[in-house]
Amino acid sequence: MIKEELRKIYRKKRAELTPAEMNRLDDLLLIRFQQWPLAPINTLLSFRPIEGRGEVNTHLITDYLLFRMPGLQIAYPVMDKEGFNFQALLTDGETQYKRNAFGIEEPVHAEPVDPTELDAVLVPLLISDMKGYRVGYGKGYYDRFLYECRTDVLKIGFSYFEPVDQIDDIHQFDIPLSICVTPNKVYEF
Repeated sequence: MIKEELRKIYRKKRAELTPAEMNRLDDLLLIRFQQWPLAPINTLLSFRPIEGRGEVNTHLITDYLLFRMPGLQIAYPVMDKEGFNFQALLTDGETQYKRNAFGIEEPVHAEPVDPTELDAVLVPLLISDMKGYRVGYGKGYYDRFLYECRTDVLKIGFSYFEPVDQIDDIHQFDIPLSICVTPNKVYEF
């Protein structure tokens, strides 16, 4: 199946999840992630879930990582709509956030971090395939950003749904995930 078809299907599937189902699935994702043997991370790029889009609760993941890895630095993206890219900004407990035009909360007055300094990136997705390629929202922000990261950066996706066999229209610049965590399993690519 091609990305646009998968995007429609999995947007609909996420929209059909009740808040109680999403909470249960978020808990299962966290449990699966906690069972995976994660190497130490110094600097992580996460994303804040967009209200109303049925995205995975990444706050559970970052809270767990902060507990497990004291001193972990967490960055969040600030979008450049015109250039279809973003900059990672380091945050702390005092950081304030502002909603951008897409409804994404972005850090305000935070320090940028070079993409090569990141050890791991939480990558948003609607669905992935069995090779680690993913369907996002279709603008290519994360693929452009990941291209700037080190080749050994850990690219972590979280999905409420198991991967499909194959995404048929992979582009030469699409960058696969390292792992995808689902409620049932952690897939390594």
